[in-house]
Amino acid sequence: MSPHQLPASVVTIPYCVKIHITRLNYYSFLLIILTISLFIPTGKCFADSRLQDYILTSKIINSFPLTDNGKAAALVIDTADYPGVKKVAIQLQRDIFNITNIKPTMQEGWIPRTDNIIILGTIGHSQLIQRLISENKLDVSKVRGKWDTYIMQSIENPIEGVAKALIIAGSNKRGTIYGMYDLSAAIGVSPWYWWADVPLKKKANIFIKPIQYSPGEPKVKYRGIFINDEAPALSGWVHENYGKFNAKFYEKVFELILRLKGNFLWPAMWGRAFYDDDPENPRLADEYGVVIGTSHHEPMMRAHVEWERYGSGPWDYSKNEAKLKQFWTEGIKRMNDYESIVTLAMRGDGDEPMSQEANISLLEKIVKDQRQIITDVTEKPVESIPQVWALYKEVQEYYDNGMRVPDDVTLLLCDDNWGNIRKLPKLDDKSRTGGYGIYYHFDYVGGPRNYKWLNTNQISRVWEQMHLAYSYGVDRIWIVNVGDIKPMEFPISFFLDYAWDPDKIPAEELPDYTRQWAKDQFGKQYAEKIAHILTEYTRYNSRRKPELLEPGTYSLTNYEEADRVVKDYNGLYTTAKSIYDSLEPDYKSAFYELVLHPVEACSNLNDLYLTTAKNRYYAEQGRVSTNTLAERAKDLFNKDQQITDYYNYKLAGGKWNHMMDQTHIGYTYWQQPDSNSMPE
Repeated sequence: MSPHQLPASVVTIPYCVKIHITRLNYYSFLLIILTISLFIPTGKCFADSRLQDYILTSKIINSFPLTDNGKAAALVIDTADYPGVKKVAIQLQRDIFNITNIKPTMQEGWIPRTDNIIILGTIGHSQLIQRLISENKLDVSKVRGKWDTYIMQSIENPIEGVAKALIIAGSNKRGTIYGMYDLSAAIGVSPWYWWADVPLKKKANIFIKPIQYSPGEPKVKYRGIFINDEAPALSGWVHENYGKFNAKFYEKVFELILRLKGNFLWPAMWGRAFYDDDPENPRLADEYGVVIGTSHHEPMMRAHVEWERYGSGPWDYSKNEAKLKQFWTEGIKRMNDYESIVTLAMRGDGDEPMSQEANISLLEKIVKDQRQIITDVTEKPVESIPQVWALYKEVQEYYDNGMRVPDDVTLLLCDDNWGNIRKLPKLDDKSRTGGYGIYYHFDYVGGPRNYKWLNTNQISRVWEQMHLAYSYGVDRIWIVNVGDIKPMEFPISFFLDYAWDPDKIPAEELPDYTRQWAKDQFGKQYAEKIAHILTEYTRYNSRRKPELLEPGTYSLTNYEEADRVVKDYNGLYTTAKSIYDSLEPDYKSAFYELVLHPVEACSNLNDLYLTTAKNRYYAEQGRVSTNTLAERAKDLFNKDQQITDYYNYKLAGGKWNHMMDQTHIGYTYWQQPDSNSMPE
């Protein structure tokens, strides 16, 4: 047989199309494969690809027209579906309009007789979806009963009078919401469009490839963020824009979490109380499908500050059991039927260790009593209510010394506050029904010094630690302390993307992830250079976090170490500034927030400490340039303030005022200084 001929057979083609080939010329065969893969994907292939892969800007055979020639497919939802699904459907309607300048109509409870519609619904809660399933027009067997997933598929002639429908069917409420937000992301709406001012990628016509798509189930069940250490930056910004940490603020947080396909939140807690500050907060969270918990030292759905507001007597179970039980009972009552994860046990007042008199038997009694409260209030089996015990700081010692909690309680293992996981289950440990989780840090307040100002987190480091955790079976909860949310945008994206499916991002593909993230925010032209900047500035910041810098951190004489550090930063700044100057005006705010600002600020800060170090060194040598360096150091210190002022007052028209209020120069011990102070 000639090598350019193939035997009669059935050959599997990309997109799951099968064709019969009989003595076909080899080159013709390759041409057919290429043609089919480019133009004729079928609706029966279960695609597993990046979101953007199913979006087209020109029509192909069997594609679904989201918008075409000035018309948009109508959005259709069922009146019986969840209120949160309806809320996000309206956001999808807005997103399509903002991308295309064409506003789809929204129909609730009835189907318009038109060529093309988009049916949005939750399996088991949408009669429209159930009708398509019962008529064998929609196969949801791959997602029915699954956790937080959805299926997207276009169907010909789904209902009389309708030529074609695009279906987004969620396995649960969040699944449907993820499907809508994923479609928004695919057409050009970054999850960071509001929180980082990323411009929308305008398009006139949008078509969906004729594939059946699902992201699959998340590998980690609860994936979330912890807003913490939120003063003075986030708190100042919130108070100026919302008055307090209320539902108007948290709606922006819920939307961000869900657009990033997270589902869990520990709310702000420095003098804040999620339930008490605004009763609308938990109701709205449940409507969106965001699971709420309280931090590692706030048991039973009560914020720490609530004891100051409503408690009486000492925060000491051995001395004040009755009052604490009453306090915790109110927390569980207030939780209602909202989807929640209850934190158990107890630490000392104000995120401190318990007294030295505290012992394992006392803490085990506390947990037993708390679980009885949960049973009594909810009137449900306590095992059915998700609960967590955080082995944070000294609490891990209780576990190491033999304390145990019931098997259905998730053990939340922790890092050392600096990104190094302290403990993992043994590979041969008996599995727990409650499983294991990780509490991780991108931000920290404590010794030897705080680090709160800028992003210092390498995603390679995050990958290494969280991959280790996942390999050891830690897959129930991943939650990360993100400080003020900004400026942790990039590592937040990575943490939640990685939590969805750690198997999808191997170590060797981390550079690809960074390039793709840069491309998603800023387009293809500068993606390679932006990825390089993101990788390098976090690497440089990981040498020594900005708050830990001092004039003597790097050596002036040992291979000119300090000079080389500053040279690295300055070179990165030059590259970032050249890109900034070349960008279209719409992209400048986002680029400054996500890329340029941390490079500029850290370049200047390192230069300040280098200049101060040289000033002191030259003074000892009696050099005439000593005073010149002193003046330059003052200029660099003033420039730090100018950089801060630009971010707060001018960036995006002053939208982010206070977000850079965090002090970072002049530490004398672990706690932040009241104000930045010029190094002597």
